[in-house]
Amino acid sequence: MIKNYLRSAFRNIKRHPFISFINIFGLTVGLTCCLLILAYIINERSYDKFNKNAKDIYRVTRIFYTAPGVENLHLSAVAPPFGPLLKNAFSDIKKMTRMLPNGTVALKYNDKLFNEKNAVFADENFFALFNTPIVKGDAKNGLLNPYSIMLSEDMAKKYFGDENPINKSILLDNPKHDFKVTGVFKAFPANSHMHPEILMSFNTLKDSAIYGEKQLQTNYGNNSFYTYLLFPKDYNVERVKAQLPDFLDKYVSFQGLPGNLKTHQVTKLELQNLTDIHLKSHLDDEIEENGDVKRVYIFSAIALFILLIACINYMNLSTARSALRAKEIGIRKVIGAQRKEIISQFLSESVLITWMALILAVILTLLLIPFVNKLSSQFLSFNSLLQWNILLPLIALPFVIGLISGIYPAIFMSSFLPVKVLKGIIKTGSGGISFRKVLVVVQFSISIILIVATTVVFQQLQYIQKLALGFNKDHIITMNYPNALTKQYEAFKNDLKRNTTVKEIGISSRIPSGRLLDDQNAKIIEGGSLQPIKIDLKYITADYGFIPTYGMQMAAGRNFSKAFANDTNNFIINEEAVREFGWKTAENALDKDMVYGSTKGKIVGVVKDFHFESLHQKIIPLLFSLPSPNNYYGKISIKVDGNNTKAAIAAVEQTWHKYLPETPFDFTFLDERFGQLYNSEQQQGSLFTIFSCIAIFIACLGLFGLSAFTITQRVKEIGVRKVLGASVPQIVTELSKDFLKLVLIAMIIGLPVAFFSMNKWFLGDFAFRIDISWWVLLMAGVIALIIAFFTISFQSIKAALANPVKSLRSE
Repeated sequence: MIKNYLRSAFRNIKRHPFISFINIFGLTVGLTCCLLILAYIINERSYDKFNKNAKDIYRVTRIFYTAPGVENLHLSAVAPPFGPLLKNAFSDIKKMTRMLPNGTVALKYNDKLFNEKNAVFADENFFALFNTPIVKGDAKNGLLNPYSIMLSEDMAKKYFGDENPINKSILLDNPKHDFKVTGVFKAFPANSHMHPEILMSFNTLKDSAIYGEKQLQTNYGNNSFYTYLLFPKDYNVERVKAQLPDFLDKYVSFQGLPGNLKTHQVTKLELQNLTDIHLKSHLDDEIEENGDVKRVYIFSAIALFILLIACINYMNLSTARSALRAKEIGIRKVIGAQRKEIISQFLSESVLITWMALILAVILTLLLIPFVNKLSSQFLSFNSLLQWNILLPLIALPFVIGLISGIYPAIFMSSFLPVKVLKGIIKTGSGGISFRKVLVVVQFSISIILIVATTVVFQQLQYIQKLALGFNKDHIITMNYPNALTKQYEAFKNDLKRNTTVKEIGISSRIPSGRLLDDQNAKIIEGGSLQPIKIDLKYITADYGFIPTYGMQMAAGRNFSKAFANDTNNFIINEEAVREFGWKTAENALDKDMVYGSTKGKIVGVVKDFHFESLHQKIIPLLFSLPSPNNYYGKISIKVDGNNTKAAIAAVEQTWHKYLPETPFDFTFLDERFGQLYNSEQQQGSLFTIFSCIAIFIACLGLFGLSAFTITQRVKEIGVRKVLGASVPQIVTELSKDFLKLVLIAMIIGLPVAFFSMNKWFLGDFAFRIDISWWVLLMAGVIALIIAFFTISFQSIKAALANPVKSLRSE
């Protein structure tokens, strides 16, 4: 019987090649999109699961409060003492490891000198938690001794070529010290939340020239240490979480807490599962940029939408061509076929067509994955689809899709009465027509939503690029500030400024495009007494040249100046800080006495608000101060001549090597750093565009087939209209209006959904954002109407231009 069904299905595919092509092609494109998005989802959900005990590994994070319950900062790293204290306080913790990123370090071997950005200090049991394979050396002891270092395979190749690197020495530039290579490990896979390439022994930090053992034991202010805990298998971590407030009160104390507050009321520790970091963690200092679970949900929905559109095409075209198969159904019933057998026949056809589409989709997916990886900067792999828990549902997919897309046509056509059919009395019924209309409306509603989404994404990106940042980011190069430059910085600066291509130079603890994470307690001196303030006031250490380098404008007062010796104790704040302090104008803030951290001074200037962070964040209160023993510089910013950039960079490099011959010259343009802040949105916009085009294409493909079939059924009507004097435009309008009405209904449904979803799911992530204009919604609807009209009019015009004599003669 099944063989008979399949034979009949193949005959019908050959008998109606046009409609069969539309069905197979539409399903192929839809399934290809689904497979590509499935590969993306699998990749996003696979992060860190390569680690053997991933479900039992937790990262310790830290929250700070400006007031009880009012979160100020949530860091993914914590202070160094917490790791050992937690391990000792909770006996259920099996292992603990810490990792301290070392920023950009200069390493040298013989004549090879490089700046390395992925170097970290790692605890000796690092590989007990993170299971990347060891190629050479010993995972247990490789990081045990101070001044030992382990390299990734690429790093080992970079420094030593084909030599065996074990027991060879690499020189760390600052402070200068030899590190002995004790091992080589395979690079962390792409689906890891971190990718260190150089691991230096954590025990090295006990050296006071690098960090200091006492600092490791007592410094609760430096929250730069990524700390991971391994619990027993399937351990209930909530038991430990419940005890963390008491743990903090016992081991950590802050002086001068107001109102008898306890430690756990101003800071809090959280435990975050390793497998949640990539998709669900967006903390203030992630070691690398994470993904977003919302994006996974959005693209999952898009995949289902596109597949749904393809299935709708099948349903529409199958029911529309019911008249062509009516006599076949009638004859089958007369010779004894039962309704369930006819339903099985039609379902077998839809399953067969879906199987053909799936095979083609698998081939297309294999071919397209490299292109998608290039476009989206992902690392998707076709092999990720070759898992039994993926293959089994994939094999079942044709049956599910075949059932979904074929069940209604099968039930609808199997309901024909053989007596009426064989007499030529065929009535599809208003219910069938209405259902087809509903399906067309659903298709174009989805298409309109995707058109709006694409437009809004690109409008927001344009808004980001054009928004005034409050400073000039163009022609500024930035570099890490090495401590070796401190004693000779003034000479370095003066040397640079002698070159006409160098306009300004400034140094600071952070630069725009980064996050503002540093803060200390602030107090205002009023009436001779200190008044604590409850606002979150971040700070940047900046020298005299920082504000001029960035072209920031003063709202009141002045910049720091060497003409005022006491400026080392003074402050500059931004306008947002003025508002938060409650002062009416920027001038009201000048000469106010305040204490910030351990520094007492005056506010000497107010800088106009500027966007230090990305536009995802609001402008927050900010304070500038000159360096003190508790502050530091981290970055150099140099404004160069935009008309002679190459010469300027060459001059900076020459000066750099003059003062820092052992430190590689490495720089970044600031505008490139700002561009990288929105890479995710750029990729999202590109993918939205592609999927929108695909969705519209499949919907139009179905509309094309449906209109072609409908017009074929109205050939005699068209002939009569032409004989009676109807013009071509009138006939085209008459044939198109029913379909265009459906698109108008789709607009009414799709536009509000698009407006709500984009406001909530995309624009809601931006503190500075566009408002969705009415014309954007109208434009999306008009585009859908125009595309639908041109799709229909191709067939309509062809029918309207046909000779009416031929159509009226035909049976």
